[in-house]
Amino acid sequence: VQLVESGGGLVQAGGSLKLSCAASGFIFNEYAIAWFRQAPGKEREFVAAISVSGGITYYADSVKGRFTISRDGTLYLQMNSLKPEDTAVYYCAAAFSSLRGSVYYTASRYSYWGQGTQVTVAS
Repeated sequence: VQLVESGGGLVQAGGSLKLSCAASGFIFNEYAIAWFRQAPGKEREFVAAISVSGGITYYADSVKGRFTISRDGTLYLQMNSLKPEDTAVYYCAAAFSSLRGSVYYTASRYSYWGQGTQVTVAS
């Protein structure tokens, strides 16, 4: 099982980045997927989640209206209007779900994790 994030980098405040997460080794369409992030010295926090079907999404209040999660055979996170406080390592995670319309925002629900990609937003 492997989740590989890409697309991170350095961007100015107000800019945009699009993260990708490529999955292999499991049946992607049986898993709800999410993005989490962890800033230096802080706990890992939930960012966004998407259901197995792709029809249901859920966002942390801090990113709502600025970030968009989507999936086809790959998971994406479109990040707009970036702020310095969005600086963190971003991780994708997968949780098996027999319910196609469910989303999960607790890290403990997720079995598989990527290695993370760094996003740095300069002020």
